[in-house]
Amino acid sequence: MRIDVLGAVRAVRADGTPVELGGPRHREVLARLVAADGRMVTAGTLVADLWAEPPVRAVGALRTFVAALRRAVEPERPPRTPPRLLVTEGPGYALRLPRADVDVHRFEDALVRARRGAGGAAELGEALAAWRGPGYADVPDSPWAQRERARLEELRLEAVELRARLLLDRGEGPELVAGLGAHVAAHPWREPGWELLARALHRAGRQAEALATLRRARTMLADQLGLDPGAGLRRLETEMLNQSPALDGTAAAWTGPGVRLGPRTTVDLARTLAVAGGDALVHSRRDRLAAVRAAERTGDVALTARVIGAYDVPALWSRADDPEQSGEVVAAAERTLTALGPGGPADLRARLLATVAVESRSAGLSAAEADRALRAAREAEALARDLGDPALLAFALNGVFLQSFRRPGLAAARDATGAEILEVAGRHGLPRFAVLGRLVRLQSASALGDLDAADGHARAAEQLAVTAEASLVPVITAWYRARATAARTAEPGGPTPATAAARYRAAEEALATAGMPGLHRGLFPMALLGLRLLHGRPAPTDPRLGWGPYRPWAQPLLLLAHDRADEARAALAAVPQPPPDHLQEALWCLTAHAAVRLGERDTAARAAAALRGAEAEHAGAASGLLTLGPVARYLAEAEACATRR
Repeated sequence: MRIDVLGAVRAVRADGTPVELGGPRHREVLARLVAADGRMVTAGTLVADLWAEPPVRAVGALRTFVAALRRAVEPERPPRTPPRLLVTEGPGYALRLPRADVDVHRFEDALVRARRGAGGAAELGEALAAWRGPGYADVPDSPWAQRERARLEELRLEAVELRARLLLDRGEGPELVAGLGAHVAAHPWREPGWELLARALHRAGRQAEALATLRRARTMLADQLGLDPGAGLRRLETEMLNQSPALDGTAAAWTGPGVRLGPRTTVDLARTLAVAGGDALVHSRRDRLAAVRAAERTGDVALTARVIGAYDVPALWSRADDPEQSGEVVAAAERTLTALGPGGPADLRARLLATVAVESRSAGLSAAEADRALRAAREAEALARDLGDPALLAFALNGVFLQSFRRPGLAAARDATGAEILEVAGRHGLPRFAVLGRLVRLQSASALGDLDAADGHARAAEQLAVTAEASLVPVITAWYRARATAARTAEPGGPTPATAAARYRAAEEALATAGMPGLHRGLFPMALLGLRLLHGRPAPTDPRLGWGPYRPWAQPLLLLAHDRADEARAALAAVPQPPPDHLQEALWCLTAHAAVRLGERDTAARAAAALRGAEAEHAGAASGLLTLGPVARYLAEAEACATRR
């Protein structure tokens, strides 16, 4: 039996007869397991992937789908014998099929061999011919499917270009012109496509058209992106003008993974992949850094500035997913700013400054680094306003937002920034920044306890996400709805804490595969802790909970939950000052709460001093993802403890 997902999902027996897979949900389960590439997928992840709002009996329904699929793919399996293809493994399921029996795996393997020079154009052509449409074409637009479609489409485009290069290397050319012409028309930002088309035209004896193609690419890049062509296109144009003998040899060399497409084109693709989340988001950050390094190696300062500043992907969270990578980007941006000098082009300087502000996420910065990032944000904003560039202003305001966690109590200021991002994005057709503006305003309304306003921003963000192809938005809004449910458990007749905990758990499973470890690490335990504090209960003591960066502030309460007061007091004495990020009010409130329970007046006074000015906000709710309840409650307790004799 073989399974095909490059198009509508289908299964075919060895004799060519189709396998009846069942309804849409059955095919989606099978497709999700194909996408896992043989790895186990937990039942919880499958439920979250299948349903935005899982029904009460979702796990039971999933088991029914799996049982039906097993009967379909192994119809002759004797009763009570274990399945061989769709197996149960630990808390989930895995698909055990040879890679040659799944079209997407055959395609990926052919591409890998071609990259290494072990496979030829013929094999790659056969792999491309297997595509019957977009990957997983009949699977609903759930986040996992969107991520996979984006990833596979990028691989398909790479395969088209690599096959053309291999054929040009072999001396062919004229027969490639029509296909490459359609390729660049559909994907005009891919510089290798233009280069390959020009070479094919030249090989066909159409030198004037080849030069016209290169000039059309130059014009398009300048008009649409404000960029000059990459080194490959410039070199090819020079060779054609000089009628270089090199044109009769092989095509230009492929430069290896991460920078194959030329640094600027790689960044453009990385921007597109970033909104898909999951592995695509991880790869986009990796490719972006590879492009920055490649640009720096050229020694072209203006090119490097454009490459660094081109990755204007909206950013919402104040903890970096990969701090080392972010630090490397910031260092490159600062080196390039120094090389440009204060008299350098204002637009390039603004983009570099905005990059410094966005990538210098507040958690983990020294005081000097935080001051430098804040100055960069303000200068980028001023330059963008002077230039009258709305896209640049939206990017700069993103930096202003991420540097607006200097102290507790600034939700109203962040809301004003979010409102301006939303207004600029709406007026100038910037859908991804419109999504950012909505999410910033959702966080601000959540911080101020205005759940009606936050509900409206969540709905609007989800609607915008469809246009912006921002598949991570439902992950964020699912967390917000869990946070709102938690807050409403304190209301008469409201949902139960168990309902809120279940919503947090479902949101956690979706976030686990979203490619945002800076957001994911420690968030679920913090949400459960907040829910328990809302109801006067001790901290959760499940040893399987991973507290991530928040453990120092939770540790005193975890020890108190085990009646280990002396150890809790020592842990409280070692607690550092919370970093200025989305959860700083929550961490200060945890410090205050532990100090009150232990009677530590000095620590209570320190926490109270930090929280004054935030008494109108809700602890942790600036994240839009969780809540510990009103800051005013913790502040009043801390002040009373601090003044107790």
